[in-house]
Amino acid sequence: MTISVALCTYNGEKFIREQLDSILDQTKKADEIIVCDDGSTDSTLSILEEYQNKFPDVIKISRNERNLRSVKNFEKAIALCTKELIFLSDQDDIWERNKIQQYSDYLEKHAEISVVCSNGFIINTGSQKLDQYTVWDVPAFLKEKKYEVNYGEIISFVSNIATGASMAIRKDFIKSILPFPEVKGFHHDEWIALIAANQNKFGFLDDKLFSYRYHEDQQVGGVFVEKNEQEKNALLEKFQVNTDAKSTKAKLSFLKRLKRREKKLQEVYLFTHHTAIQEYLQIIQIKKTEATQQLRSHNFSLFILYKLLGKI
Repeated sequence: MTISVALCTYNGEKFIREQLDSILDQTKKADEIIVCDDGSTDSTLSILEEYQNKFPDVIKISRNERNLRSVKNFEKAIALCTKELIFLSDQDDIWERNKIQQYSDYLEKHAEISVVCSNGFIINTGSQKLDQYTVWDVPAFLKEKKYEVNYGEIISFVSNIATGASMAIRKDFIKSILPFPEVKGFHHDEWIALIAANQNKFGFLDDKLFSYRYHEDQQVGGVFVEKNEQEKNALLEKFQVNTDAKSTKAKLSFLKRLKRREKKLQEVYLFTHHTAIQEYLQIIQIKKTEATQQLRSHNFSLFILYKLLGKI
């Protein structure tokens, strides 16, 4: 299986060397690293050119004439990739040495899967690993409790656990996801995961195969919590989509979350008219009805109170 890496950069001089080194040091080598720079004004481009001079057959740099921002820059980088498996890469993370090999092995064994993500570590600006729970631990937590793990429902009902920095996509699946919708607060990784899960083509590896850098300059964050039983149980309750298993408080939170997700996916559907999004919206309607009925029967007085307060 041949390998492309779609790497997007923008003023990434602080960390780009570590990321490039980790990609180039893989046990299974990338055949090409496609870098799309979004108008960096620091030394990012000179660093990229230095690496390109060392690895001219692997690293290819494309400079955007105007700033595309993250979603459209990744769209461009992915479209420029030519190999069978395309890895998405942020500029400030670090990959485990066996990341490409493990993803490739998994996809060789699972021909039905077109998009795969993995668990990962959290690191700080000094590249030190933080001992935290993350949203990427959720699938393993659910499996421990023998709960069903439905990635489409988790992502559409609760929150996105498919981080672009950990994502790899088969080249032949690209036509199913491009172009990316431009909807405020909705990112390309969530779109890719929703479409793949809708087609039963999404996979997730519980192994930690990359390090996600947490720092004040990052565009998107909020993926980790303190490592204790209280936070673990909170994650479990949040991501358990079976409302029967939820407390009254959790049922209410889930209902509120469904409404927020419905609003966001309605915006996406207006932009794309994609049948997958339409199907998710239909399921959300059913889940809303179920959650409302369960809340009503579980605690009628509280249900009436929240109804009067306009919370449901």
